[in-house]
Amino acid sequence: MKNNILDEVKVAYSKGDYARVLKLFRPLAEQGDAFAQYSLGVMYAKGEGAAQSYEEAMKWYRLAATQGNVSALSNLGAIYDEGKGAAQNYEEAMKWYRLAAVQGDVGGQYNLGLMYFAGKGVTQDFQEAMKWWRLAAAQGNVSALNNIGVMYREGQGVSQDYKEAVKWFGLAAEQNLK
Repeated sequence: MKNNILDEVKVAYSKGDYARVLKLFRPLAEQGDAFAQYSLGVMYAKGEGAAQSYEEAMKWYRLAATQGNVSALSNLGAIYDEGKGAAQNYEEAMKWYRLAAVQGDVGGQYNLGLMYFAGKGVTQDFQEAMKWWRLAAAQGNVSALNNIGVMYREGQGVSQDYKEAVKWFGLAAEQNLK
């Protein structure tokens, strides 16, 4: 039955019928399906199929996160990082990004790198930023590839190395073309 619903969801989503997607996902989410819960969170965050509500998004992300949905963990970090749906709290953002990042979530890894780079919720640490960006870059995250290039160009967290910077900028450009 779930596969039939997911097939219907794909068709409705491709047609931009977000109200139908929301209607199909809600029963699954209420029954505890983590993917449906995460998906509802995304839809509420974007205002797809219902009025945009970061508070409602946060509710569904939390439910999915408690079941181990790593994308939901990362998105909870973003809610606290941006202060949309909850009071801005960089320490709380760090907690959720880290939970996602250590499980291999590319968004969590990239955002954790940003937090260390900017010193948001943590002492600024360029080497730690590089560590997380390298992990995200290994998964093809273009922004992480580019940021590593910037770090080499500026000598932040690594020895300044223009050749290495060019290499990373080239890798980012290649990913953008794919």
